[in-house]
Amino acid sequence: MECRTEPAEERAAAAMSRPPLVREFLLVAGLFLVYKFGRLLANGHTSEAFRNAHQVWDWERALGLPGEGSVQSALLHGDTLVHIANVYYATVHFPATAAFLVWLYLRRPAHYVWARRVLAALTAAALLLHLAFPLAPPRMLDVAGLIDTGQAYGPTVYSATPATDSMANQFAAMPSLHFGWALMVAIGLIAATRSRLRLLWLLHPLVTLVVIVGTANHYWLDAIVAGGLLAIALAVIQLPHRTATTAGQHTKALVPAEEPVLVGAGR
Repeated sequence: MECRTEPAEERAAAAMSRPPLVREFLLVAGLFLVYKFGRLLANGHTSEAFRNAHQVWDWERALGLPGEGSVQSALLHGDTLVHIANVYYATVHFPATAAFLVWLYLRRPAHYVWARRVLAALTAAALLLHLAFPLAPPRMLDVAGLIDTGQAYGPTVYSATPATDSMANQFAAMPSLHFGWALMVAIGLIAATRSRLRLLWLLHPLVTLVVIVGTANHYWLDAIVAGGLLAIALAVIQLPHRTATTAGQHTKALVPAEEPVLVGAGR
């Protein structure tokens, strides 16, 4: 997808404000590890997670939301389609977000700092909700009547015995960071690029939504809550606006001033 870049002078000016690479790497890696270990701390609340799952299921029916099974039925029309959905769920989430941050760091430093702060705030809020509201995903809920597509068709990132899974907390369905991060990637790229086709980045969270619901890893409400938390983070952490005057000042600072022309010189 085409991404129009800024003039060379503006890119050079932006590079002057780029955060130190090593510091950013350690910061992002540290935040990721804190989140991963925090999710593991929320393990072991099996009965509460299933009780909350029944509540979420009832809330969705009361709100008139469509059943997650309608999306899964569409994926199950062929083994290939559901396998692609499982691969997307297992492999796109982290690499896409990492690539997004790397590109912003290299090409749009101001947008990078903003996006990193928003993602950190969203992830922190999600971790608190995971701890306060453990939730079994719909693939574990008998009343939902859904298939664990990861186990049935592969690949899967989860153990077949959730209660003893030491690699991931399977009872942390709400909110869905798969959807929240994908939506932030789309919003960030729309804000940072100038292409007339940049709205097509919204296909990423749309496909992600279909995948997380169709594979029975998340409820609709998991995505809705993630979107709400992201909206709050975006309202609090706003992208710094660069005015035309500011851009002009950056350009003037980089281009040597021309010598004044003396009227009448050489006569």
